[in-house]
Amino acid sequence: MLTLAGLAIIITVVSLLIFRKLAPVVCLTLVPFLGALLAGFGFSDIGKFYGAGLSSVAQVATMFIFAITFFGVMQDTGVFRPIVNGMVRLSRGNPVAVAVCTAVVGMLAHLDGVGATTFLLTVPTLLPLYRRLGMNPYLMMLLLALGAGILNMMPWAGPLGRAAAVTDLDPAKLWQPLIPLQLIGAALLVSLAFVLGMLEARRLHKQGVQAGSGMDPQEGDIDTPHAPQRFIINVALFLSVIGTLISGILPSGYVFMIGLGVALLINYPNVDEQLERIRAHAPNALLMGAIILGAGSFLGVLNGSGMLKAIAADLVRVLPDGAAPHLHLILGVFGLPLDLVLSTDAYYFALLPVILEIVSAYGVEATTAVYALQIGNVIGTFVSPFSPALWLGLGLAGLDMGRHIRYSLLTMWSFSLVLMGCGVWLGLIEMA
Repeated sequence: MLTLAGLAIIITVVSLLIFRKLAPVVCLTLVPFLGALLAGFGFSDIGKFYGAGLSSVAQVATMFIFAITFFGVMQDTGVFRPIVNGMVRLSRGNPVAVAVCTAVVGMLAHLDGVGATTFLLTVPTLLPLYRRLGMNPYLMMLLLALGAGILNMMPWAGPLGRAAAVTDLDPAKLWQPLIPLQLIGAALLVSLAFVLGMLEARRLHKQGVQAGSGMDPQEGDIDTPHAPQRFIINVALFLSVIGTLISGILPSGYVFMIGLGVALLINYPNVDEQLERIRAHAPNALLMGAIILGAGSFLGVLNGSGMLKAIAADLVRVLPDGAAPHLHLILGVFGLPLDLVLSTDAYYFALLPVILEIVSAYGVEATTAVYALQIGNVIGTFVSPFSPALWLGLGLAGLDMGRHIRYSLLTMWSFSLVLMGCGVWLGLIEMA
């Protein structure tokens, strides 16, 4: 009975997320509540489930709210824009340099972990370059998507935060072992961009396209907003926050609280200006915080009621012999294609808890399972039709979702498998 009830809740939530019938925070709260009632649990029991679930994700939700707001303020002050503009100028007229700079700019722009900001910052800047050079704009989207995927392993980005909420682990502690993998991923991406840029230059040469003639050296620059110009201080603040986060001397949520307070004090001493900046970034911050809190209630019901354990126990019985201990690896390998049928919320909040419950019975550490599923999936965030930020980026570039998927899917999947291999080599993913 518990298995059937739990499966009904998970399938309903996944279906509603896939077909976009309800917002994540709505289905993550209402469906488990109604499912628990129909399964025979009383209000007092459900209240306890909710309390336990909420306490497990409160730290993650706090970190998300303040991290997104902090990075938004950093973007407002123009911390990253001189770097982006300088790289755009350096790449002018050379398809190989444009491709490499696109990859680097995509990673830099995604430092805040917000996909919409990434595409708003990069697409209007880079698209004129690609058009003038005759380069394929789908190459631009592929490189931006890969760069954003690598940076999406940051603790304040969506995937790792969701995984932390499911496992009740500190996002910063989950992230620290991933730093070498991100550095490897960045190097691999730059190398891939170089190769793809060479192929694109060869294609343009065959077509007789004259690259880069007559380009205005200022074309494509990002306008710096009317923000206080305290560049050096803001860079120092940004590096201090990241350094403190890596060191782990303070909880991640508290680090971003302090960082946001200092950023507002330095750049916007006027109270009204401080409130205006907070209001400007509140929608993204509160949306992610609300989703994480909603996920807490969802997981609280599944865990507290015993549904998750019942599903795992019954699923093990029907799996082929020997498959259960390696289920996290199997799903990690197919993690990127799953992005085409599962949203990020469904992948982490519905699938991951079941996998953790199964493989933990065979002695697989929770972190190993998380890394396998995340590394295999995270690169595909921006090839998924369930990503609103990707739709925004494609809209800004005037591109088609279907063509983007056809152009990028195999390359991104191959890239994710190489990263999984690197994760095994680094000891993040332990093989049985």
